[in-house]
Amino acid sequence: MKPRVLIAATSRWLPTARLAMALHHAGCVVDAVCPPDHVMGKIAAVRHSYTYRGFAPLGSFAHAISASRPDLIVPGDDLATPHLHSLHRRGGGMATLIERSLGMAESFPVVYARTAFIEIARAQGVRSPKTREIANLHDLKRWITDFGLPTVLKANGTSGGEGVRIARTRDQAERAFCALAARPLLARALKRAVVDQDQTLLWPSLLRRRAVVNAQEFIAGREATSTVACWQGQVLASLHFEVLQKRDAAGPSSVLRLIDHPEMASAAERMVRCLKLSGLHGFDFMLEEQTGQAYLIEINPRSTQVGHLALGPGRDLAAGLYSAITGEAVCPAPKITESDMIALFPQEWMRDPESPYLQSGYHDVPWEEPELLRACIRRIRKQGVAEFPVTPAPVLSPAQLRHL
Repeated sequence: MKPRVLIAATSRWLPTARLAMALHHAGCVVDAVCPPDHVMGKIAAVRHSYTYRGFAPLGSFAHAISASRPDLIVPGDDLATPHLHSLHRRGGGMATLIERSLGMAESFPVVYARTAFIEIARAQGVRSPKTREIANLHDLKRWITDFGLPTVLKANGTSGGEGVRIARTRDQAERAFCALAARPLLARALKRAVVDQDQTLLWPSLLRRRAVVNAQEFIAGREATSTVACWQGQVLASLHFEVLQKRDAAGPSSVLRLIDHPEMASAAERMVRCLKLSGLHGFDFMLEEQTGQAYLIEINPRSTQVGHLALGPGRDLAAGLYSAITGEAVCPAPKITESDMIALFPQEWMRDPESPYLQSGYHDVPWEEPELLRACIRRIRKQGVAEFPVTPAPVLSPAQLRHL
């Protein structure tokens, strides 16, 4: 019998659909709990989708888990993970399944607490920048006195650059702290829910909790990222990339270069083993400008936008998870490209339709799934990119693309 995987999503983030396709191709039966009109409800890889409702998030997840009866739950975005942690605290069979899916419960308070995570990393001998929780402006001034400027301020429970600020002056640091520590505005959350059909801010807004802000030592260098599939503290498959291009300074990557970096691999393995993690996790690094040494700066306790990429033995995360669930030998999918340069779709196209990376690297367009391609193109057109700058594969002709 094929293993059942439930992808849990609270936003319409498109990479979750790519992950569903990868897990389906690996041999899993894939269900999803996601917002209405998420493309996961339309693609062939997903057997059934259950509705996520921002006003009743835990009930939405609990219903989907009971109906799907999965062997594994994969959180698809940052808000999904704390929802699962909250369900775990209720106990029962769901708690056992959530712990099987994410790792030991003792790790749950750590993966969203940036300072605590870095303290554990440093205790494990992983090279990491100094990090400290900042409760108020007095703490911030003391941090700047101790470690100087520039400095990085980060709010717990955020991702994609939304909760990160680089401050180069005291005034910038104070304004950034006040913005990151402010309670979420309910009006903003309601507007996003109604106009943008994005309910991710509703739960934090209704709870009216201030974010915990952390200050982190600034490391000058290049960004890098690792994503791993792991099981009970052991890494099954991993991908390590240097970030070459981003849509904006604090946002997600749009072009990546596959690299072999033993220090990044070792850091990820140590943290997975220490926290006894399971499932999919991402680790972000800075490669120091002068030395190339890797500094671990944070963890993403969920799937990342590159988790679907099949890049050969040891580099196919979906195949690794399938093997762990079933006990069968790992059988990776065919390698999608020999190029080490990956231009993510639609991110790099949205950044620059004339980007040379679209031709010189592997452009990761989901030609095999028309519904997902349509969703990507609709998003691009909504943001003002009018023309498709890619030579299409035979699966879809230019005439077909004009009708998407």
